[in-house]
Order: sequence, then C-alpha cells, then structure tokens
Amino acid sequence: MLGQWRAIIDKDLSVINKEFAALMIFTCSPQLSAIAENVASLTFGQFSKLMVERSGHRSASKTIDISVIRVHPLNSIRFKLWQKLARNLTEESVNCRGVSIISVCNTVFTTGNGLSEKRETSLCLFGQPPVQDVTLRLILSPSSILKEAPGKDNDWRIGEISLVMVSSDIVALESILKSINNCYQKYTYPDIDLSDPLATPPLAESIHTELYTHDPLNNLISFTNKLHPFNKRVIPKKPKIPNQLNFEGKDASPKPRKRIGILTSGGDSPGMNAVVRSVVRVAITRGCDAYAIFEGYEGLVRGGNLIKKFGWGDVRGYLAIGGTLIGTARSKIFRTREGRLQAAFNLIKNGIDALIVCGGDGSLTGADVLRSEWPELIRELVGTGKLNKEEVAPHSHLTIVGLVGSIDNDMSSTDITIGAATSLHRICEAVDSISSTAYSHSRAFVIEVMGRFCGWLALMAAVSTGADFVFIPERPPTSDDWETEMCEVLARHRELGKRKTIIIVAEGAIDKNLKPIKSDYIKELLSNRLGVDTRVTTLGHTQRGGSPCAFDRNLATIQGVEAVEVALRDTPDSPSSMIGIRENKITCLPLMKAVKLTQQVAIAISEKDFRRAMELRDPEFADDYDAYVATTLVDDHSMILSENQRLRIGIIHIGAPAGGMNPATRAAVRFALNRGHAPIAIHNGFSGLLQDNVYDLTWIGVDGWTAKGGSELGTNRIQPDIDLGMVAYQFQKHNINALLLIGGFEAYTSLLILNAAREKYPAFCIPMVCLPATISNNVPGTDFSLGSDTSLNAIMASCDAIKQSASASRRRVFVVEVQGGNSGYLAVSAGLAIGATSAYIPEVGLSLNTLQADIKHLIRRFGEDKKCTSSGRLILRNECVSSTYTTDVTAAIIKAEGGGLFDCRTCILGHIQQGASPSPLDRIRATRLAVKCINFLEKHTKSSTSLHEASRPKVYTSQKESACVIGIIGAQVVFQPVVDLLKETDMKKRISTKAWWFEFKELVDLLSKWGYAEELKEENEFFERLDQNISQRVLL
Repeated sequence: MLGQWRAIIDKDLSVINKEFAALMIFTCSPQLSAIAENVASLTFGQFSKLMVERSGHRSASKTIDISVIRVHPLNSIRFKLWQKLARNLTEESVNCRGVSIISVCNTVFTTGNGLSEKRETSLCLFGQPPVQDVTLRLILSPSSILKEAPGKDNDWRIGEISLVMVSSDIVALESILKSINNCYQKYTYPDIDLSDPLATPPLAESIHTELYTHDPLNNLISFTNKLHPFNKRVIPKKPKIPNQLNFEGKDASPKPRKRIGILTSGGDSPGMNAVVRSVVRVAITRGCDAYAIFEGYEGLVRGGNLIKKFGWGDVRGYLAIGGTLIGTARSKIFRTREGRLQAAFNLIKNGIDALIVCGGDGSLTGADVLRSEWPELIRELVGTGKLNKEEVAPHSHLTIVGLVGSIDNDMSSTDITIGAATSLHRICEAVDSISSTAYSHSRAFVIEVMGRFCGWLALMAAVSTGADFVFIPERPPTSDDWETEMCEVLARHRELGKRKTIIIVAEGAIDKNLKPIKSDYIKELLSNRLGVDTRVTTLGHTQRGGSPCAFDRNLATIQGVEAVEVALRDTPDSPSSMIGIRENKITCLPLMKAVKLTQQVAIAISEKDFRRAMELRDPEFADDYDAYVATTLVDDHSMILSENQRLRIGIIHIGAPAGGMNPATRAAVRFALNRGHAPIAIHNGFSGLLQDNVYDLTWIGVDGWTAKGGSELGTNRIQPDIDLGMVAYQFQKHNINALLLIGGFEAYTSLLILNAAREKYPAFCIPMVCLPATISNNVPGTDFSLGSDTSLNAIMASCDAIKQSASASRRRVFVVEVQGGNSGYLAVSAGLAIGATSAYIPEVGLSLNTLQADIKHLIRRFGEDKKCTSSGRLILRNECVSSTYTTDVTAAIIKAEGGGLFDCRTCILGHIQQGASPSPLDRIRATRLAVKCINFLEKHTKSSTSLHEASRPKVYTSQKESACVIGIIGAQVVFQPVVDLLKETDMKKRISTKAWWFEFKELVDLLSKWGYAEELKEENEFFERLDQNISQRVLL
C-alpha cells in the first residue's frame, strides 16, 4: 500500500517535470514498510512526513510547499488509512471534515529544475472511525529559499520543527537513519529511575525516545514513539500475528497459539476476579488461549478438570463479584519438589508456557521457585519417561508474571495492592456504623483490623474515620508509658465535648519493645483509668468480603492487561516479573527483588529499626501518618507558632458539592488550630461572604465531618467578580490574610479572578490556594480531584443494580447518562469498572457510525447468547457528548435497530452521582492535601519585624507563586501557580487538556466487546481492498 502511494505521487509530479526529484517517504523505505505492515496500524504522523531525495544539483530555486493539517492528538489513536490522489484542487477545497485542526506547518522542498509555474495537488487520507478524514495539500511554488545547515553541536530540540512522525518502532527508525548516513540527535526519557535498586533496564522500544534529523533541505524533522504529549506511555510495538504474510510476499510459517494460565493463590482479595476477566479477554484478543487453574497451586498439582480453557463468555459478570471465582487454596504439596514436578507435568500437558499468578508474596515466591527449577523438572520428566522430548521441546522456558492480590497492602515496590482499597471500604463502613451507637451511649470502641506486619489498613482507617488513636507495627508508641499518653489524649478529647471514642488496632500492633498490644488490654485501660464503657470489635474476614470498589476493579483490570503484555514479550533471560503501580503508573519490576524488600519490613521491625520500616512502605504512608497526628492531637505545643506567624485563614466552598469537601475542611481546621491560626468559615460561598455569613470554626465543631458528604459550609457557583470591591471589603473587615478555596472549576476560576485583581485590590495580596474538589475531575493541575472517587463508586453501585435489572427478566440494554460536563473521566473510568459495552464521551464525540457499530455488536452478541440465558448490557453516555444524539434518542435508535432481539431503556443518574458518604480514598486525599495547604499558606507569610506589628504577621504578596492550585501528579503533591495552568486549560469547555485517563477509552471497548479485534481486522481488510482498487484506477 505504501509503495503504491509513492508510485502515484511520483507519477503525478513527473508530469510537471521529468527531472523532478523523487519523493521519498520515511515510512516507504523497505525496512519501515515492513514494520508498518507488521504492526498493522499507522498513525497519521507516519503518513504525513515527507522528505525529498534530490537528484542533481541545488542550483534551482523551485520549491514544493507541503501544508500539513494535523488532527487533534486525542483523536489520533489508531489509523488504518487508504488514500487517493486528487489533482488541481484549489485552496478552498481542502477537505477536513470534522477534524480538529491545531496547527498548519509548512515544509519547503527544492526541485531540480527552474519551473516558474505554481501547481498544487492534494492527498486525501480517510480514517477509520472515530478518526476523521484529512487532506494534505502539496503546492509547487518558486518562492522558497534553501535553509541554512544546522550546527551538529547545537541542541536541535530548541529549533523549529517542521514535521513530527509517530512510530511504534523507534528502534527500527534509528537503524534506518544510520543506514542512510543521516546525522541525528537522540534523546531518551525513561519513566523509571534507573538508579533505583528495583529498576530493571527497560526494553529500548518501551522508553520514551525522540530522534531529530534534517532532510536534504535542512528542514528539522522529529520522530517519537509517543502518540501525543499527554500520554504517559509510549505506543506499544505489536507482535506479528500468526499466519500473517511476510514482507517478501510468502506465507509465514504458522506458529502455535500461545497458552496463558491464570491462577489465584493465598488469601482471597476483592479484585481477583477482575484480574481473571482481564487476563482471559486480553489473551483471547491477542490471539492466545487462556486457561483458568482452579484452587490455586493445589489445582495446578492435581490437574485434570481443575485446569480449564476459558472463553470470552466464561468471565462474564466477574467484575462485580468479590473473592475469587476460580478458587484459592494454600497447597502444602506444591511446597515439595514432587508437587512442583507434577505441576510442571500438568502445565506441559496442557500446553501452558506462561503463568500469571495473583496472590501475596508467598504465592509469588512459589511461582518463581517453579520457574527457577523448570529446566531440571523438564529433564526429570523426560528421564522418567512421563514426557518425551517432542512434548517438552516447545516449553523449554516458563514465563512467570505476578500480580499482588493482598488486602494488607504489604508488598513493597508498589503503592497499593489489589484488594486493599476495597478492604478499607469495608472497615470504614463498619466504623461509621459503630460510631453512631458509640455516640448514642457515649462509649469507646476498640476495633481490630487485619495487618500482621503492615499497618496500612489501620492507619488509613484511622485517617478516614477520624479515630482518636491508632496502633500500627511500623510506628509503635515512642513512650515507655504509652498507656498514660493515650489516656491523656482521649481524656482531652472528652473534655472538648466528644461523646464517642474510637481506637483502631492492627493485629500486629506492638510497643517499642516489640511487646504485642492487644485489644482487650486497651479495653481494660479505658475502663479502669477513664471509667468509659468500652467494647471490642474484631472485624475479621468481613474485611475480605463484598463487591470490589471502583479503584480495585480498574487497578486489577489494567494490571491484568499489562500482565498479558509482559507475558508475550518475556524472554528466557528475563527474570520473573511483578506488575505494580507507582506514582499512578503501571510498573513491571523483578518479582524477587520486590519480595525481598517486603520481607525486609518484618526484619526491620524485629530489629526495632522503625524508621527503615516506614521508608519501605509507599511514598504516601509517612505523609498520611503525619497528617493523622497533626489533625488528631489537641494542644500539642510542639506544633504551635509564635503570635506574629499566626494567620486568619478563610475557608470557602465553591461550585457543586463533592465528596471530600468536609473531610478537607475538618483537617484544615484542626491542623490550623494546632498551629495557632484562626480558621474562618465563609458560609455559602462568595454570596454568603457578601451577606457577612462569616464565623470562627472550632476543633469540636468539625468532629464527625470525615463521614459527611456534600458541603457543611454550603456552596454555590457564584464567582467573586459579582462584586470584587465588596469581597475585598469583607476580607479587610474580617482581617482574612490567607484563603483556602475548596471546589471544582469554579474555585479554579475564582482564584484566577482574585489573582488578576491584586493590582486593584491589595486585600487580595495574600497567600491563596485552591484545593480541587469536583466529581468531574476536570480541574487543571491535578490527576485526581476530591469527590471523583466517591462519584465513581456511586455510579458503579447504581450500574451494578441496573445491570442486574437488565439481566433479570429479559434481554435489555440500558443507556445510562452520567455527569462530567465536557470531561469524559467519569464515563470512561466507570465504564471500565462496570464492564460497559461503550462509553460515549465528548473527547471523541458521538456519530451515527458509532451507534451503528455498537448496534451491530449488540445484535451479534445477543444473537450468540445461549438459550435460557438473559444478559443485560450497559452503555454509558456523558451528558455533553452530543446535543443531537440525546440519551432518549440514542436509546430509541438502539431499540428500533435491535429488531425485537433486545429492549433498550434509559437511566439518568443525576445528582446521585455526588455520592453519600465520601469514599475512603477521597477522605485520605482530603486530609493529606488540606494539611499541605495550611503549610503552603504559612510558607508565603512573612513575619513582622517592627514592634508595633509584632502581634500579627505581615501579609502582602503579589507573587504568582502565592496563588496556587494544589494537585496530585503521580504520587507527588505539587503546587502550581494558577496563572501557569492557563496554558493547559480549555476555558470554553471547562476542562484540562491533560487527560491522562483517555488511553483507557479503547480498553473499555476491548474488554467488553467480544470479537472487537476481529471486527477491526475485517474493517481493515475492507479498507485495504478499497485502497488497492482506487490506487489501480488512479495509476490507469
């Protein structure tokens, strides 16, 4: 196809001048053409990058100006293009139907002849939906001048780039540049710190790489393996599919389908079923066979019907079910060599040479032992005659990929494990329920949670529920008389008016001398010393049960996808891999290095090296512990500031209510009071400020706010420019010299307005910070906004119920409308969590072609469902995706085209998506961010030095760094000046242009639509045939 395109262009331009230099397309070189056909997919960039291969001398001044219209990067996901050449088109006829144009770049090329006429031709590229068609206009013009040759010692990245090419095989591109002796500069940007002892050298094609070179006319051309700058991952290199034609035109030798086994082992954890579903469906999509191994390693040893081949429909409904449907067991026989020998026999007999294991550190260690013994086990099986050489020949290497399923979150080298977030949900639900009865009877409750060597669950539950005291193994009490210290803290809380006392104890809690701290002993202390009626509640296995939360479903799904990819690219030299997540990025690390680091936590605790134990936990662990202490203790004089450093901090809620607003306010108020500041509530937003609804907040006044949804301070969308003069007056009247804004996009724009008005109103020359809180997750400067996780769980719970209704009585499709404005975050993330058939979002749009494709898929799937079965399916539709195809219209079209095979209904979730009680993750984020916001406001306060001002701080700052948005980028908390964030803000659509989550949109389709890959293949073949026919006609 590429060769034909080149021939067409060469022929057309040779009509103009036979001596015209031949056009060369980088993607048309034999090597890269092979690569392009191998991956069966090209991006728009790979078609639009042209170079001239000169023949003759440079004396001529004739040029070709190639105007390139680029599609919006968010639409450039996958291209399978066919083309035709249209001649003599005018400038007005350039065809760009529906494409978002972001730039027009001109590249100048010189011909070898002195033609004076101006000629132009157009190249039409037709994209596969949802990608739109695009046209390139090539103009022959005599007015351009040859550019000056660049200096080899200069940094070419700072030069003006004419064209950017995107390729999934950057290594092959570099080899091509070397083969044609083109000078180039190479820059790499690894995602991991190579100095990290856990880091393994990544494959060259998996590193973000940029190549810079010049064409013969000195135009700067860049090559990259990132689809667009906002992606966090490079384009994966796709392996050649079986039976694909090779590049010499001969049939490649067929390869057997790879067989991948999946088992769950150790203690069950919510999200394991999502792993199984993801692995099975991605393996099938990638042309592999998936085998489920029941009962963990016990099933692997016993074999027989405990090892079953799974199809697409075998994992239907797995997402919403807790535990593991394929079972788990702690196998004693697998720990013996005889057991592992039998396991190897069963794997080879079933043709499985890749094993994906989801479990804790013990389960993953067992898998690695099996892999290390694999060559010896094979030799023994052949030597004893159980297997012959022909049977074992294809299985000389066993691939092991581990995923960490553990509710304790006790694995090092990953920020969180599968199941931990759901377990935290169960604990918070229990503690919130216990709190009501504790309040009623003014009782104390000692609640024991799991965590033998890891206090993550206990600490995060304490932060999320506002517990009065917590005991964890990594950070035992520092005092020898911790009993007295604890009783003094609890007594002070009671003096302030608290009617209930909650103490959370990890099952592995110890004192600084390694003596266990037991729940019953704490109960006796409270009863005897404080005279408080105290009860003990051990939550036990309740923490393991229940449907997985949205975070665990998505984490397990995405890690399952990565596990299959790692299994496919594994080599005999690669160590066993562990899939984790660090700083919001999926990682692949050596399994045994992570296991050894995990084991070092217990060693550090046994050696009383508690500092080391804290360091071995995830990066947020220590921050969350400090935030808990800062918001729980009262009258801690070690934290209080001097009088001339204390502030009057205004706290205001702006925009729609969101889960996390109240926990953030509680944390800010309590930490501010401990620092000596005066937290001031501005009730009902800026309209309340103008009405003088301002009052002081107290420590006991915000008690219990961790579990409260909505906004206790009241909120609305009114901006400060309603009356800036009066707002400034109220600031001066109440002596507000620092401001914390908690809210969504309205809070962000309010901060912009206040910052811009500083020159006119000195009252706004104070430190100000915006803490994003919105379910839409559309505020620039952060990956996550408070309330977005709460909303996801509310949508997920509703959709699980709707799906149950859709499946119960008859075959039915529900079109569910979700909020989010012009941001598709909720639709995509919720779609991934519930297994939606499609997610319609504004970033892609909704067309009749998209509806037709989904209807075709629904007809196919409902038609293939077995008799006596009823299954429901969901389509999520963002509220702003289309003004034409509304929710009702979309449902009506689907119902009409279904031809009676299925029914279609609608459901608009509305404000239920704001959730009731905030999710634990939102509570934790709110607490940590609020504490850092107070620290930020203190940092930008200058202490008074003059005697008459010694009683208050001198607060006057107009620097942009004093008006910031706090955000979570990866795992880091960052402050960015609000004016700097304008460059990544689409003010018209009220969204951030950095949609890190967008890459999961295609994953929603891939995991819910059986045959999705085959449908794409059929359409690609159609476009290839059409392309060939058109090319032949043009050539004739």
